[in-house]
Amino acid sequence: MPQVDLETVEPQLLAAVRANVEIKEIPNAWQPAIYAVKAFLAERPTLAGARQVFLYHHPTQRQASMEIDFGIEVAQPFADEASVKCVSAPGGRVATSIHLGALTTLPQTHMGIHQWCAANGHAIGGFSWETYEWGDGPDPSRTIVRYLLR
Repeated sequence: MPQVDLETVEPQLLAAVRANVEIKEIPNAWQPAIYAVKAFLAERPTLAGARQVFLYHHPTQRQASMEIDFGIEVAQPFADEASVKCVSAPGGRVATSIHLGALTTLPQTHMGIHQWCAANGHAIGGFSWETYEWGDGPDPSRTIVRYLLR
C-alpha cells in the first residue's frame, strides 16, 4: 500500500477542457484536451501555465463514465473561450499519495488510497485529481494523487 497523508489544500485554478469519459478511455481522451489547453495558454503568457492536472468528478455509480477536467494550473482567473474553461480543483481536506514511476502502475496508487481511507475511517468525496510533474522521459517523474474527503 502506498504512503497516504492527510493534508488541507487550497483551491487551484486550472485552464481545462472537460470531457465525459469512461476510465478505460482516459488514455485516448487526455492528449487532445491538453493540446487545446496548451494552445490556449501559448496565446496568454500572463496566465503562466504550470503543471498538468486531471480533475475527476466522481459519478454516483462507480462504473459510470465521469466528467474529467484535463487542465493546466494557471495563476489567475480568465474568461472561458471555446472548449477551454476556467475551473478550480477544490480546496479542503484530502488524502494524498505520491506516485513515482510509470503511469501503468498509477491505478495501484488510487486503489491504495481507497484502501487506506476505508481502513482509517475517511469517506472519499466527490473529486480526486492527479498533478503531474514531468521530467525528460515519457512518464511523469512524480504524480501527486489527491482525494477530497467528506
